[in-house]
Amino acid sequence: MPAPGEGKLLITTVGAIDIGTNSTRLLIARIAPEGRLDVVHTALTTTRLGENLAGGVLLDRAVDRTIDCLVKYQAVSAEYGVDRMVVAATAAVREAANRDDFVKRVMDAAGFKVRVLSGTEEAAYGFLGVVSGLDLDPAGILVADVGGGSTEFVWLEEGSPACRSLPVGAVRMTETPYTDTEITALIRPLTGEKRGLGVRQLVGVGGTVTTLAAMALALEVYDPERVHGTRLNRATVEELLLRLETAGPAERKQMPGLQPERADIIPAGARIVRCIMRILAAPDLIVSEADILHGLARYGPQAVERKTEQAILK
Repeated sequence: MPAPGEGKLLITTVGAIDIGTNSTRLLIARIAPEGRLDVVHTALTTTRLGENLAGGVLLDRAVDRTIDCLVKYQAVSAEYGVDRMVVAATAAVREAANRDDFVKRVMDAAGFKVRVLSGTEEAAYGFLGVVSGLDLDPAGILVADVGGGSTEFVWLEEGSPACRSLPVGAVRMTETPYTDTEITALIRPLTGEKRGLGVRQLVGVGGTVTTLAAMALALEVYDPERVHGTRLNRATVEELLLRLETAGPAERKQMPGLQPERADIIPAGARIVRCIMRILAAPDLIVSEADILHGLARYGPQAVERKTEQAILK
């Protein structure tokens, strides 16, 4: 007969929220003692917190949209009996002059303590999520997380994660149009970080990459299980980008696999992916549904400081 309370310790229900530049996402999962993470609920809301990202200030209407979403996520988390919640914000909040006001408003409205991640922390958590969800040798991959305001790159160097965050994102490049030459100039310094970086297997995460995979699969209804592990070659990315750039906004909203809310920023996102693949001479990329949310949910908000990722990835 188990000791009193013993059964309650077998499984922990955790939640993670990623407050991104374009969308706010929720993941609720159960974690068994051996560390297995079983996802029980996910949600995504296009809140576009990074609207007018170049202005350097979070707009009131964007903050209101995001807080409304977070209040709903708080209610959902309570319904699932979440034991531990991790709430993280990335590029839009990181760069905002009024970030402290935003963090306070979230606490007052939803009761969430928001942790604003540095670019390096964002990259590290994303890498932890990827290696927990894909059966790949961590030492042989380069993860690119193409977000709304920034793109994070992470790889292993002598057993420890090397992370770089660059100001290249789908929302940023839509609001202030950049040419391929300008995008390439922002990304190219990455190739000097480590000899042979370009020959690693490229793994892509984030809404741009998963949307391209869903489009390549012509999914009428998004299916994360089919998207996860999809291999996109460069020719497919080029073909999808051509379709996106020749179509008008209304036509893009009708394309299978493309969420209508993402129709305005997906061309810029696809161009970023194409530039990354060209610069790194990557013939293809593997798409991962497991990302920063999975890293936060599984390893907790202090993993980077505890150097947990080094122990996991060795």
